[in-house]
Amino acid sequence: MTLAELRGDVVILACAISAGVHAALAPDHFEEGTAAGIGFVVSAVLLAVLAVVLTKTPSQAALVSAIAIFAGLIVAYALVVTTGVPVLHPDVEAVDGLALFTKAVEVAGIAAAWGLVRRPSLLAFPQPKGTLS
Repeated sequence: MTLAELRGDVVILACAISAGVHAALAPDHFEEGTAAGIGFVVSAVLLAVLAVVLTKTPSQAALVSAIAIFAGLIVAYALVVTTGVPVLHPDVEAVDGLALFTKAVEVAGIAAAWGLVRRPSLLAFPQPKGTLS
């Protein structure tokens, strides 16, 4: 396994983990408000789609999208625990372990994606043995 493959796998795994956590927490956030619930559903769907896209056809655009979504989620969480987010989640939320774990996963995803974006030649993942090229 090359460093590029490892970085690609880290981004895919980060997308999948974050998507799963956001999907699992969506029902609780719908109880707090429709906007918050929809935000969690949209986040989960976008991250799940990115995980599939990055698995099938990794591209610079997909990596930049992953960086942007991860960064947006981290900023949104920072706002939620400090000031709240008007309309989506106006109440300040307490910091919790699952959220911190998820943000750490997203930071790892940003770092891995950034390494691939900075060196586009690393995106050319080799074809697995036994497949037609």
